[in-house]
Amino acid sequence: MPVHTSEIGRGNRGRGVGLGLALGSAVAFGGSGVAAKPLIEAGLDPLHVVWLRVAGAALVMLPLAVRHRNLVRARPALLAGFGLLAVAGVQACYFASISRIPVGVALLVEYLAPALVLGWVRFVQRRPVTRAAALGVVLAVGGLACVVEVWAGLSFDVLGLLLALGAACCQVGYFVLADQGGDAGAQAPAPLGVIAYGLLVGALVLTLVARPWGMDWSVLGGDADLDGTTVAASLLLGWIVLIATVVAYVTGVLAVRRLSPQVAGVVACLEAVIATVLAWVLLGEHLSAPQIVGGAVVLCGAFIAQTSAPTKGSQAPVAQGVGGADGLELDGRGGVGGVRDTGGAGGVEGERLSGRGTAG
Repeated sequence: MPVHTSEIGRGNRGRGVGLGLALGSAVAFGGSGVAAKPLIEAGLDPLHVVWLRVAGAALVMLPLAVRHRNLVRARPALLAGFGLLAVAGVQACYFASISRIPVGVALLVEYLAPALVLGWVRFVQRRPVTRAAALGVVLAVGGLACVVEVWAGLSFDVLGLLLALGAACCQVGYFVLADQGGDAGAQAPAPLGVIAYGLLVGALVLTLVARPWGMDWSVLGGDADLDGTTVAASLLLGWIVLIATVVAYVTGVLAVRRLSPQVAGVVACLEAVIATVLAWVLLGEHLSAPQIVGGAVVLCGAFIAQTSAPTKGSQAPVAQGVGGADGLELDGRGGVGGVRDTGGAGGVEGERLSGRGTAG
């Protein structure tokens, strides 16, 4: 007699895979700052590092854009939205904000995105949210405040805070767009195609903002210093493009589809923790006691939020998961409707770079 896997078992596996993908995306995004900071210290402007990151990733994904060229006619708004919000918008707003307010403050404001996602789910989609999901967001944001030590340089530049909030809103767009098309089955837009075209759109927009023709290209042919270790600048750039952008976006999109926007958003808060730990290990930027405690709180918040997501098809409030255990493949079958960080999210200018919203 054949043995049938229960729906609950498949749902749990799907959520487990989704959580693993979300953690992988957080590591990839969070680790970008460790590679980007030496390039900035070697003489590259932060915006130029951002442009190199996105343009390089767009070039890597170009064959997939050609393969899924039908998306240009089928879902032009989705592609434009991903490129403008999830790629160009979050990064441009973030860098503009850190020119006016401390990095820690900008990072904290940007990571209000999970809370804003809950607001979108509750008041725009008019779906209920669980208390556990809301508690997870509160804990994650509170822990993040400790990780970035927001009290160390608090400033109330109104325009700077508005720009950081703009980055948060663009990050919401990343998670919400990633949730589109989940119920379309085989008709859903291919995830890799959406990412490829989003990166192309983002690269075009950032070209106008960063003006790379004024960049010191010679830096890329030399070496950079990684806490006393000499590393080829081209190797660091390769890490930023391939791991911190291509791998990070792909795993992030797939994670949102297997979990839900609000749950994936809370798990994404781990990027700041990962960035801080990696900066401690690889760049010699030591952690303080509040940062260690804050990291533990972020982990607790992420765990509480992800355990609140019911399986696909459940009528429980949400954070109803939008992706099933078997509904998403890298070849585009049952693919994602759009999109981080992401992009992503925070970054270092001075002390640390992290996630989707920065050069790192």
